[in-house]
Amino acid sequence: MGEKKAYLAVLLVQSIYAGMFLISKAAFNGGMNNFVFVFYRQAAATIFLAPLALFLERKKAPPMSFVTFCKLFMLSLCGVTLSLDIYGLALVYTSATLAAATTNCLPVITFFLALLLRMEVLKLRTSSGIAKLIGIVACMGGAATLAFFKGPHFRQVCHHHLFGTHDSQGFQGHVSSGKTWVKGCFLMLMSNTCWGLWLVLQVKVLKSYPSKLLFTTLQCFLSSVQSFVIAIALVRDPHEWMLGWNVKLLAVLYCGIMVTGVTFYIQAWIIEEKGPVFLAMSTPLNLIFTVFCSAILLCEIISLGSLLGGLLLVAGLYSVLWGKSKEEKICMTTQVDKECSELKQVIPVDTKEQLPV
Repeated sequence: MGEKKAYLAVLLVQSIYAGMFLISKAAFNGGMNNFVFVFYRQAAATIFLAPLALFLERKKAPPMSFVTFCKLFMLSLCGVTLSLDIYGLALVYTSATLAAATTNCLPVITFFLALLLRMEVLKLRTSSGIAKLIGIVACMGGAATLAFFKGPHFRQVCHHHLFGTHDSQGFQGHVSSGKTWVKGCFLMLMSNTCWGLWLVLQVKVLKSYPSKLLFTTLQCFLSSVQSFVIAIALVRDPHEWMLGWNVKLLAVLYCGIMVTGVTFYIQAWIIEEKGPVFLAMSTPLNLIFTVFCSAILLCEIISLGSLLGGLLLVAGLYSVLWGKSKEEKICMTTQVDKECSELKQVIPVDTKEQLPV
């Protein structure tokens, strides 16, 4: 039953992320400003997480120094605020399918950044190192295919837009213009780069402040303040800030509560039960869910270039993960052999012969 729970949890996480791409895209098509959306999303996440963090970790949380707070502020600015603001712009210019496809290159971007910061090693004389290099090249090829190659479009299977707005129909013609699509692809990769940098840099900050739930809540709060400053500076029209009982409010609540709140706990449980590689291997499910749902529910036009680019990104992801897992197995085997040899040196010969088999 434990195995089934892990697989069901992975399906739930990836379906929640697919829903994020779809509902965010629908909100932007409905006229919601992306900077305002990021502020409302982070505010909703803060309101949802703050009571849980104070109740569960307030007493056992270590004191936070001023230096740690400054690091946390910069992490929130780079990895959350700027990443989400750039992602919102990219989603306006492109599609939910492209957003889901580019998430497959996030582990590869993170590995590449860790390599530049000398937190990872690439050994080109080993099969694992070659697999990592092939994965990086495949992801670069997938990103280039998404940006510069469209190919024929598949027949549209949507007859009625889920949210009753057909602004996306006129918008698809706007998206098909080359410069706008390339700009959106570039912004999506920039957003993933900011997110990958956040994943790499937060490792050291977590060592000085290990309370994960408070850590996440503080980042959401700081991101809310930062995104509010950016939004109020760029969006002066009061009508842009209004939320009604429509897809805009649904997108804010869904992304704030389900994506930031619920998936945080589920992902932590999956990593604890099955490890981070198991979770990363499930990322392509997100793309599959999004492709079918965006075509059927949002009337998005799927091109051959999007599918080919997505497949290259998935192949690159699996290549890097395979190389990484093989390196970890070699390290574990080497460590066990070293411990065994040290144990043989410590145990006298007569004692060693009396040990049970």
